[in-house]
Amino acid sequence: MKLYYAPGACSLSPHIVLREAGLPVQLVRVDLRTGTTQDGADFRAINEKGYVPALELPDGQVLTEGSAIVQYLADRVPEAGLAPVNGTIDRYRLQEWLSFLSTELHKQFGPLFDPAAEPGLKARQGERIGRRLAWVAGRLGDGAYLMGDRFTVADAYLFVVLSWAPHVGLDLQPWPALLAYQDRVRQRPAVQEALREEGLMM
Repeated sequence: MKLYYAPGACSLSPHIVLREAGLPVQLVRVDLRTGTTQDGADFRAINEKGYVPALELPDGQVLTEGSAIVQYLADRVPEAGLAPVNGTIDRYRLQEWLSFLSTELHKQFGPLFDPAAEPGLKARQGERIGRRLAWVAGRLGDGAYLMGDRFTVADAYLFVVLSWAPHVGLDLQPWPALLAYQDRVRQRPAVQEALREEGLMM
């Protein structure tokens, strides 16, 4: 398989899942500014949407959208326990988390990264994200991970979204549960490996 990624982008989530699952992968870096891969190919010829992640499967098909990719990877190695079994209520709970993270957190960061966004919009977005983070912190409480004691693909996604906070001036200090969670996930060997490979270790 090939994972098309940009360092620190949402493609870090499937990268972490690949490492957690122990699946072999070829990483292909994408320059999102130029729309080209590390070998100069036009990324839109691979994923016409123009953004990462994109996963080239063993049969040559390309799967896009992080939530779909991480579930595909988890189902390739069910014994890793990265996603509950299909058809169970726990699997729908996982999908509930992935949908929330995608629409209510991930996409809300867009204006904060946009240098052209006016300050008032950024302030409103920061408040909106803060309310959602407060809700997540409440759901976490003293728990280890989003779905209890077991790390799932949703945790890989939340970890990546939380990692964007300092880049947009969002302070996580009001939510100690999130800071403890972030540190807990960061200490996982597979997460460390993915961060190192993307040049994100400090």
